[in-house]
Amino acid sequence: MRYILLVIVLAAGVFLLGLWQHWSAWPWQEVPRRYNPFAPLHVADPPSPITRLKRERIAGDPQACRTTLEQAQQAGEVVYRSVGSPEIGDCQLQDAVRIHSTGVEFNNSFLASCPLAVAWLRFEQHHLQPAARKLFDAPVSRVNHYGSFACRNIYNRSDARRSRHATADALDLAGLQLDNGTRITVRHDWQQDDRRSRFLHQIRDGACHEFSTVLGPDYNAAHADHFHLAVGGYSVCR
Repeated sequence: MRYILLVIVLAAGVFLLGLWQHWSAWPWQEVPRRYNPFAPLHVADPPSPITRLKRERIAGDPQACRTTLEQAQQAGEVVYRSVGSPEIGDCQLQDAVRIHSTGVEFNNSFLASCPLAVAWLRFEQHHLQPAARKLFDAPVSRVNHYGSFACRNIYNRSDARRSRHATADALDLAGLQLDNGTRITVRHDWQQDDRRSRFLHQIRDGACHEFSTVLGPDYNAAHADHFHLAVGGYSVCR
């Protein structure tokens, strides 16, 4: 019986090795970058079925994530400053950056893990701005947020697990201003029956393609006035 199992395992190994050799020999350089699973993630690459795989890859590869972010800065898509891996209170950050501006201005600069910074840039370019131009014929010029890093547990409960904010893996989006002066807030516009509400629902849905966790007014009362956008952790879109 053991001999038979050994033969099966060896045969499976040979098959998988042959499959990998065939797969790696494919002329991937001819495949568009956004569909190429071996090409690094670029912020400007349109979403594709491969995007999630690439996003998960940079989440586990700090150097790959830094490269993606550096390329975005060289392309003028973000202005940030590296802050390293400081320990603040009881919370340890890893390869964090301070975001000063992207294609929009922020009410305040904010700390972000590298994966959060990349997720925001992709959300902004591929979901936020396209929705604003489609519904209002104007881009978003300013984003108001409630912050990112906070060394605390979920809901500040002593018996809860650490919040994604404790590692700068989450940003709370409260409202926006468009280039034409239009102001939109989650608190006042989510429940309305107008363009502002449709816009908020569209960007919430779009955020779910770039962030692991997206929580808003449909989740609970604690999120009635903002979208909680987080990377890592559980996958939830509400």
